[in-house]
Amino acid sequence: MTEPRLYLLTPPLCEGASFAPLLDAALSAAPAACVRLRFAAEEEAVIRAVADPLREVCLGHDVALVLTDHFRLARPLGLDGAHLANPRLSVREARKALGEEAIVGAHAGASRHMGMTLAEAGADYVSLGPVAESTLGAGEIADEALFEWWAETITTPSVAEGGMTLALAETLAPHADFIAVGAAVWSHPEGPAAGARAFASLLD
Repeated sequence: MTEPRLYLLTPPLCEGASFAPLLDAALSAAPAACVRLRFAAEEEAVIRAVADPLREVCLGHDVALVLTDHFRLARPLGLDGAHLANPRLSVREARKALGEEAIVGAHAGASRHMGMTLAEAGADYVSLGPVAESTLGAGEIADEALFEWWAETITTPSVAEGGMTLALAETLAPHADFIAVGAAVWSHPEGPAAGARAFASLLD
């Protein structure tokens, strides 16, 4: 297994312009494989207001940008794909809409069965989590044993997310392909650049 890569999660946003400098600072400080957009509201106008400024930032850093759930907007917005957090959304349907070149990832919670189902459906990656108590869910925690099993059994890359800390990243790095971080970067006491550097240094 190669070294895990950093995967950044935005906060739930209403617009992207004010967040763009923070994202630019984080990406300037540390390499990331992907940024996932999250939205404070589901209206298309909000999604566009978030995506447009942040797309330009990610293009400038050659970082993939995906949006959460609203996969049919990915191509019109010039994004690289979608992350399906809603279990009712179909990986196959998203793939058909976006094409083979787009990124289609999906969330499996802490379920081996769901993870395998998503991988078999053609997801480019499967996210497992939360890895600690977080807003991602109040259910079962995705622990180190799950990631270790996944790495040994499944070829589809895994993303560890939900309540990520530096200590958890260090524990899960030997098994996960991507370490997804949100609040621990954006709320870092020394700023997002320092937060991103801290995680990137740990993953090197």
